[in-house]
Amino acid sequence: MKRMMSSNWVRPIVLVFIVLVLWDLAVRLFKIPAYLIPPPLEVLHQLVTQWKMLLGESLPTIYATMGGFALSVIIGVPIAMLIAYSRTVESYVYPLLVFSQSIPKVAIAPLFVVWFGFGIVPKIIVAFLLGFFPIVVATVMGFKSVEADMVDLARSMGSTRWKMFYKISLPQALPSIFSSMKVSVTLAVVGAVVGEFVGANSGIGYVLQRANGSFDLPLMFAALVVLSLIGVLLFGLIDLVERYTIPWHASQRNVQGGP
Repeated sequence: MKRMMSSNWVRPIVLVFIVLVLWDLAVRLFKIPAYLIPPPLEVLHQLVTQWKMLLGESLPTIYATMGGFALSVIIGVPIAMLIAYSRTVESYVYPLLVFSQSIPKVAIAPLFVVWFGFGIVPKIIVAFLLGFFPIVVATVMGFKSVEADMVDLARSMGSTRWKMFYKISLPQALPSIFSSMKVSVTLAVVGAVVGEFVGANSGIGYVLQRANGSFDLPLMFAALVVLSLIGVLLFGLIDLVERYTIPWHASQRNVQGGP
């Protein structure tokens, strides 16, 4: 298992190294000017020289991401449970959730700035709106995937609703919930940056806007690298929690050769 886990980390690193080599070769062979695509060494130079600034600016983005993600889980999972166990709630709420996803978040983000100011609240709301829907959809599917025969067997043995939920429904739904959380946290990063684009004086989104305004492409690419690292680290953190919370599912994935 340890060998399999190490290979899961080594392969992406090897792929990133290959992409960097191809990137550098393409810039050199096709003589692409630095104001269009900077070479990897210039991006690395910005990461080394500006690491204190990038680290400081990443904190507001992380705070907004975690705030929006936490709201997505706290609100999304209970709503998904209501939808899964009540056809009435599903018929009323589910279409509204689908309709809400057709509204571009970039278009309504300025409204949150007008209503709540230039603080962290608008960024958290946009991150929440992006991360909320995947959690609801996957959690509903997780609770509905419980086998009816197993529920009937538990009822015939005199199990209460709470016991069936705790012993059967929740364990069956946890893999779907954790999968949705992985998608949600990456979308929450995007939502936090979208909120920073609209109105902010700090954060990685603000750095991207500033670098774009001054045509500082190496700094822009360095900020994108930091943003990607934030998403990867949060994704890995949730994956780690999943391995400790539902170890039987993680071992099953390893046996099947899953990610």
